[in-house]
Amino acid sequence: MIDLKFLRENPDAVRESQRMRGEDPALVDSLLTADESRRAAVLAGDNLRAEQKALGKKVGQAPKEERPALLAGAKELAQQVKDAEAAQHEADAALAAAHRAISNIVQEGAPAGGEDDFVTLETVGELPTFDFEPKDHLELGESLGLLDMERGAKVSGARFYFLTGHGALLQLGMLQLAAQKAVANGFTMMIPPVLVRPEIMQGTGFLGQHSEEVYHLEQDDLYLVGTSEVPLAGYHSGEILDLGDGPKRYAGWSSCFRREAGSYGKDTRGIIRVHQFDKVEMFTYCKPEDADAEHQRLLAWEREMLAAIEVPYRVIDVAGGDLGSSAARKFDCEAWVPTQQAYRELSSTSNCTTFQARRLSVRYRDENGKPQIAATLNGTLATTRWIVAILENHQQADGSVRVPAALQPFVGTDVLRPA
Repeated sequence: MIDLKFLRENPDAVRESQRMRGEDPALVDSLLTADESRRAAVLAGDNLRAEQKALGKKVGQAPKEERPALLAGAKELAQQVKDAEAAQHEADAALAAAHRAISNIVQEGAPAGGEDDFVTLETVGELPTFDFEPKDHLELGESLGLLDMERGAKVSGARFYFLTGHGALLQLGMLQLAAQKAVANGFTMMIPPVLVRPEIMQGTGFLGQHSEEVYHLEQDDLYLVGTSEVPLAGYHSGEILDLGDGPKRYAGWSSCFRREAGSYGKDTRGIIRVHQFDKVEMFTYCKPEDADAEHQRLLAWEREMLAAIEVPYRVIDVAGGDLGSSAARKFDCEAWVPTQQAYRELSSTSNCTTFQARRLSVRYRDENGKPQIAATLNGTLATTRWIVAILENHQQADGSVRVPAALQPFVGTDVLRPA
């Protein structure tokens, strides 16, 4: 949730943020109205309760003959208090709904527009050139015995797969390398639950515009996570953190699940867009004034991992309309995919400012000991999709694929060869 105090003082800034996202600025006025109504309901209830308390004292001190009239007034006042409390509950619910409808405020400097309106910040590495017709990752994966889409579909349906042999080792190697880098940089390694309660999924902002992407187990009222950002954000929900020694950093290793609703016909070949994948995700709690610097650190650690797998990539500043409701700013790292002649997202890092922590009631104490809302950030260190970039960029004329040096100890070979 956004800060209501900021909204009251800067409504035009919030309206502009909504426009940058391509969302309705009128929602700002709805929230302002709900906020005013709720404050009026609270004031009315407080006044009636004060009146009721005063009348109670008056009844106790009144002569016997005056008490019946006073008690009748007290009964009527009690009903008014009850009605005021009901009105306040309704106003609370209306405010909460209007508050949840507003996405995080886009950070100054982020580009406006939609998915195609990003700004390229840097391009790294040389694009590979081949003196043969390059194969795509699926053809390579199948010929090298790394990937079995057919049996994945037989067992689980479309967009599921088996990673087999060296394919499984390649993924495990990437994730293990990411875990080692995370620990070396001060992250606490976590293997979190992948089923979470509704209030945790709601608190991270994943049950808004993109709720159709989330798997819901109706019988248990639990949600399968699409990223370990969700359980890591909920890890300290309702707590007051000690951030006196700097940010708290966690790295979650988990399987992730996405319905990919509305993406039919897009990236149906191979493992670019699938329903289940594995990922190591960085997650940080910090003071709001430290969030921008922490965002740059997360991006730098992502770049270290991309350098380790030796693929060309670019860093983009994602436009407001493509941020997702929780992020105020997001940088993506996109690797070159030769057979598509295009860059595709491999990692992403988002600064969610105080948006998630306010929903989840995660606070810290400032220098005066007063509780304040923390900031949260997240970033990807490795995920299944990286196999696409590794296979396509490191393929050789004989159909083999060179294994990046950093992954060779995990995979057990320097070259993957056709069976």
